[in-house]
Amino acid sequence: MPEYRRTYVPGGTLFFTLVTDERAPILATPEARVCLRAAITQTQARRLFEIRAVVLLPDHLHTIWTLPDGDADFSRRWAFLKKQFTRAWLAGGGAEQATSRSRQRNRRRGVWQRRFWEHAIRDEADFVRHCDYIHYNPVKHGLVGCPHDWAYSTFRRFVQEKRYEPDWRCACRGRVAVPVRSDDLAATVME
Repeated sequence: MPEYRRTYVPGGTLFFTLVTDERAPILATPEARVCLRAAITQTQARRLFEIRAVVLLPDHLHTIWTLPDGDADFSRRWAFLKKQFTRAWLAGGGAEQATSRSRQRNRRRGVWQRRFWEHAIRDEADFVRHCDYIHYNPVKHGLVGCPHDWAYSTFRRFVQEKRYEPDWRCACRGRVAVPVRSDDLAATVME
C-alpha cells in the first residue's frame, strides 16, 4: 500500500488537482460553478488563501494557491471546501455516484474522489510551467481548440495582467497551436 506524504510549506504556493468521484462530468455545469464559488468564498472567509490560477474542467480542477505566511494547512481548507460544495450540490438536486457501505459508514458522499494531488511550487519557473499547464488543459482534453475559448479558467486574467498574449498557444486563423510540454512536470500532475 502506498504511503501518502503531504508537502506542508508554511506560506507556500502549491499546485492542486481535485477529481470528481468516478470522474463524473459535473464541475463545468452552471449549478456546480455556483456551488464551487460559494464553497471557495466560505473557505476563504474561514482560512485565507490566494487563488493564483485555476481551471475548471467537467471532471476535475487544477489550481494554484498561496497560503498566508506561517500557515501550511491546505488539507483542512480542501476538506472544508469539498464538504461545503457537496452539501450545496446535493441540496440543489445534484447527483452523486453510488457509494459503498464502507463509504457510507465513514460519511463519505459520492461527489469527490477521496484524495487530491498537491505539489509545492519550487520557484518562478515552476510556477510558470504549472500556470501554462493549467491554462492549456482544456485544449489538451479536446474541450476547445484554443485556451481563450475556455471560459472556466484564469486565462483571461493572465491576458489582462500581460502574462500571456491573447493568442497564446492559439490555433485560430490557421495557426498551428504549440502544445504545453507536460513531461517536465514529472509526476506532479494527476489526471
